[in-house]
Amino acid sequence: MPEKTMRDAINEALHQAMEQDESVFVIGEDVAGCNGSAGDVGSVGGVFGVTTGIYNRWPDRCVDTPISESAIVGAAAGAALVGMRPVAEIMFADFIGVCMDQIVNQMAKFRYMFGGKSRCPAVIRFSAGGGFSAAGQHSQAMYQVMTSFPGLKVVVPSNAYDAKGLLLTAIQDDDPVLFFEPKVLYQETAEVPDEMYTIPFGQANFVREGDDVTVVAFGQMVPKAAAAIDALAAEGISCDLIDPRTTSPLDENAILESVQATGRLVVVDEAPPRCGLTADIAGLAADRAFSSLTAPIKQVCAPHSPTPFSPELEAAYLPDADKITAAIKATLA
Repeated sequence: MPEKTMRDAINEALHQAMEQDESVFVIGEDVAGCNGSAGDVGSVGGVFGVTTGIYNRWPDRCVDTPISESAIVGAAAGAALVGMRPVAEIMFADFIGVCMDQIVNQMAKFRYMFGGKSRCPAVIRFSAGGGFSAAGQHSQAMYQVMTSFPGLKVVVPSNAYDAKGLLLTAIQDDDPVLFFEPKVLYQETAEVPDEMYTIPFGQANFVREGDDVTVVAFGQMVPKAAAAIDALAAEGISCDLIDPRTTSPLDENAILESVQATGRLVVVDEAPPRCGLTADIAGLAADRAFSSLTAPIKQVCAPHSPTPFSPELEAAYLPDADKITAAIKATLA
């Protein structure tokens, strides 16, 4: 099976979805690359190169837009209502505030407000998270915020294989899907089939299996947690590592069954702690698996602060393998 980066896996998924279904189109800033400026149109394919080559193959289905997130998402919502399957790109998840009304008060509520008679099969892609030294306005995860709104499906892949399968599932879904791509993982590789495949939403992945501690991690924290767990194996400590893949729907059963088996829980996310996913998962376990817990739940996340620009400060700000290791050992103390 060929090795592919997450960037290439997402690009391949977009190409294959557009080959299969003429209603799929791409819309966003610079998705055509160099359109309206010097250079070969289509050569760039977005700020991270994810849509490279799409304009060259389907110039009428690759819509390059002005810098207006509200226009991008509003157009995608309207197109979805009349039978198209748009894949909108918002360069950075931080800009979700600009199109919040279109997402939260429109797309998320169409099916509910119209008595189930409408559907909104739109996907909105975001580059998300820290690790690029991109400072406070270009480093937020934001998926933890959007998970709180009903009517939206929220996806956070942690590797290239999942990214392709989950994106193909998202494009085929009849509800709005927010697809958060940890940008620090764009260059990370995994084995990815050439053919199309899908991964069901709400089905967590057990990245590691063990008996001592349950570790739940999201996005770019999954490989960091895996590194910590692999190192602890040399000390005789084994852990379940659960990657939920989707935060809405959430595979609650997988988490609860693991906690009931291990009796210990560590939750890892790069977002700040207040009203976040670490608190949500901790609350779920405390509410529904309390009698199984043999130690306090540990949350490993960033401080309640904007992301610093300095590479040294950002490295200290984000959770890493050492912090995850310390949390796992604390539950075993």
